Parts: sequence; C-alpha cells; structure tokens
Amino acid sequence: MTFEVVRADDPRCAVLEADGYTVVGESWAARLRDPDRAMLEQAGRRAEGVVVRELGVESAAAVLEVETANEPDYPYTPATHRVVGSLETIRELWTAGRVFGAFDGGRLVAVTHIRLDGETEFTSVLDGYRGRGVGQAVKAASILALLEQGVRVFGTGGAAVNDASLGANLALGYVVEERWRSYAPPEG
Repeated sequence: MTFEVVRADDPRCAVLEADGYTVVGESWAARLRDPDRAMLEQAGRRAEGVVVRELGVESAAAVLEVETANEPDYPYTPATHRVVGSLETIRELWTAGRVFGAFDGGRLVAVTHIRLDGETEFTSVLDGYRGRGVGQAVKAASILALLEQGVRVFGTGGAAVNDASLGANLALGYVVEERWRSYAPPEG
C-alpha cells in the first residue's frame, strides 16, 4: 500500500480527506534552538538511581539488547517507525553520531543516538524505567555534548501517539514546528 505523508497544515489534507483517504498516523517534528545549558544539566540530575554517560562501540551488544526489548513498543506510522536491525546495524550508529546511555548498576536501561548535526535518531528506555526522567537525562547528555562541539540547533520527532516522548522533548525545551498526517488511500 502506498501512503501519502503530508504536513498537517497543507491544503492537500482537505483534498485527500474529501477523496476518501483515511488518516492512519500522525507525527511531529521539533527543534531546540540555543538550549538552556543549566536546564539540561538539571534534567540529567533528575533521573535518580541511574548513571548517564557516553557509550563506545563496545556497548553495541547492550544497545541491541535494549532496542530489541523495546522494538515492540515503538509506535508505527508510515512516517515514523524504527527497525532495530542487527548487531552490525547497531555498530554503525557510532559512524553516524554519538550514543549515550543510562545504567542502573551494570545494566543499560536507556539509550539515545544523536547525529553530529544535532538530529536525534532515537531514544529508547526500558519499560520499568519510563516516566522517571531517564529518557530526558540521556537526551540532555547528548545535547550538552554537541553544544560543546558548537551545535546550536537540535532536532527530533516522533509519532503523535507517543505522548511520553513528546512530553519529554517539550520539557527539554524543544518546540514542535511541524505536524504530519499519514493517509491511506480509499479501499477498492
């Protein structure tokens, strides 16, 4: 099936809907410009009971374990979906950016990947650690690291059904700049 992915403010939405297309997913894109360093540092400290640090490629197997555990929880829309892939796919994350994780003891419980241009590819938190600021902490660490390299504009996005992801990003200062709709054509 071929889907139409259109910005929510695009006049084509009304045309598609009048032609019988159905919204099958919604997503958003957000930007963070000149982040508040003190707020990001505070977000990193709020996640009690975990240690946040940058990961090296030697952590690829642990990252794959977290991602594999969370893969069923990633929301799917035609515009936003995550396929975890293999250990080799995970190792490639380090060629495209930087990876940060949160540990509870020796166990990796959250991970985020940020490209060197400031775009977050994903943030993944194990089920028992969600809602505790752990995702914000790893993301804040990644932003702070890139701030040190001179990056001043950061981007992220996600499926509209993932309220927790949106809320975590808004709490870090991101502003939603785009909303998207994914349309399925009329049946028959």
